[in-house]
Amino acid sequence: MYHNIGNFIANKRKELGMTQQKLAEQLNVSFQAVSKWETGATVPDALLLPQLAHLLQTSVDALVGYKQSPITDYEKKYEAQEYYWGILPNSICYEIMKRKPPVRPYKVLDMGCGEGKDAVFLAKNGYVVTAFDASEKGLEKAKELARQNHVEVKFFKADINEYEPVEEYDIIFSSGTLHYLSLKHREKLIQSIKEYTSINGLHALNVFLKKPFVEAAPDSEEKELLTDPWYSGELMRYYHDWMFHSCEEIIFDCNSGGIPHKHCMQIVIAEKLGNDQ
Repeated sequence: MYHNIGNFIANKRKELGMTQQKLAEQLNVSFQAVSKWETGATVPDALLLPQLAHLLQTSVDALVGYKQSPITDYEKKYEAQEYYWGILPNSICYEIMKRKPPVRPYKVLDMGCGEGKDAVFLAKNGYVVTAFDASEKGLEKAKELARQNHVEVKFFKADINEYEPVEEYDIIFSSGTLHYLSLKHREKLIQSIKEYTSINGLHALNVFLKKPFVEAAPDSEEKELLTDPWYSGELMRYYHDWMFHSCEEIIFDCNSGGIPHKHCMQIVIAEKLGNDQ
């Protein structure tokens, strides 16, 4: 009767590389209890659900089986054999390498990794990379790209509006994803990823901006989903207490969807300093 919940717990736990024992310890229950959840013999106590969802990097709704609205229609776009975004890394990846070269295995989180080109590139250059996306098909192609390049990346599925970090990272990167954040989740996510960043760690992020002189992209998905647009200076404001390496707004041409159009984007690269710096 409880197999759906149990399977969900088991799959998310395995995606995160977590043993039953480790999950049990963090919940202060026995590993036998976790085993019974996953086999469908019992279900977690309702009071444990918020903490369990947090540890599994999901929501309580998803945990108990409520259907989530997809954030993107990229599942269809990623069905093609070729890579929708190509396999060349985003230029921000090179900026990360300039400012925090992989002199040791720095831990990187790629939020909204798509088909994995940036996560795989960073892993090839010596970083320890974790990456997530909401698209199952995108993650399948990302895992295949990692296999082709003989690198290990810890991929898992998550919605940017539900994600909460559970471990500390040295570098947090996100390109083309934060604009899907609803207004009510925006500040919460930024503050949580700042908290889970090591001292002298970097955030390298970009977000599309609403500009009166830049028409919305012809992609119907974007028109429907960007109900809470970002405005100039908003992303920068969240990092007022960090040191900026770079903060710029650019307007660029884009041909996604086969129709030429323009975007305005803000790019922020900022460093978390200690109290004595």
